[in-house]
Amino acid sequence: MNNDARSVVVEELVKRFGDFTAVDHINLETRKGEIFGFLGPNGAGKSTTIRMLCGLLTPTSGRAIVAGYDVAHDPESVRQNIGYMSQRFSLYNDLRVIENLRLFAGLYDVPRSLVEERIAWALEMANLRGQEKLITGTLPGGWKQRLALGCALLHRPTIIFLDEPTSGVDPISRRQFWDLIHRMSGEGVTVFVTTHYMEEAEYCNRLAMIYRGRMVALGTPTELKQKYMKGELLLVECEPLGPAVEALGSAPDVVDAAVFGNALHLVVGNAETAIPAITEFLRKREMNVTSVEKIQPSLEDVFVSITSEHDASRKVAVHA
Repeated sequence: MNNDARSVVVEELVKRFGDFTAVDHINLETRKGEIFGFLGPNGAGKSTTIRMLCGLLTPTSGRAIVAGYDVAHDPESVRQNIGYMSQRFSLYNDLRVIENLRLFAGLYDVPRSLVEERIAWALEMANLRGQEKLITGTLPGGWKQRLALGCALLHRPTIIFLDEPTSGVDPISRRQFWDLIHRMSGEGVTVFVTTHYMEEAEYCNRLAMIYRGRMVALGTPTELKQKYMKGELLLVECEPLGPAVEALGSAPDVVDAAVFGNALHLVVGNAETAIPAITEFLRKREMNVTSVEKIQPSLEDVFVSITSEHDASRKVAVHA
């Protein structure tokens, strides 16, 4: 990759808190204008990584270059050249919308001659024009979210870090927020976003899956599904689900079985031979089978497959 096209470069990044390793030798690069997703469960190390990349935490070891600046040696320059939106909205609830925007324009050193133009742009971008006088604390969650994004973009950074930006907002607001993210990406802004929502991760250009502080997979959503899914996936509609999933744990050729909504997802070695065998297996146990069919894995299926394998290898290493 051309060095000029790299907005974030991370090499062997580590963060320890005492004996606990929160981030364990992570390596990645992001490109200009890319939506790069950091996917993993709560406590996996996503937020710790983001805070290091934003110059808010000093790495224990390794190296990270953000917007051309070393996060360990020049964190202030990093902070001046990025936007950052944390999990908890950093807005002042007792201020009006316009007052929050003016405050953040001052914090980001937006030139006075550009303040009103930038605020007008942020209000338009966040679809909050006409709401300037509302008290921020009274806004619905989705509106607050868009306002927080507008505040983080007032100084027109080339990179923005969004840490679980849609946590706690409704699905419609979440979709509207992602529309804004794609618009920013189209304008050349690199968007680095952490999420534990698997369906959101589908919107990213590339993804790093992080688990227990380690990066366990990297690629586009399609690449991850093709490369990391062990075996083939079956959707099984049957009743009752509880006894079925328990019984299938010992069925021939079933690698994994889990409840997904009102059906089951089974990982099998070969779908063609497994479908009739699974149908017969369940019917022999007097279970009502509606359908068994091969489906394409979701990112959630891939993540479960990767982390299950990771946990199994750790257990082997511990007992070796």
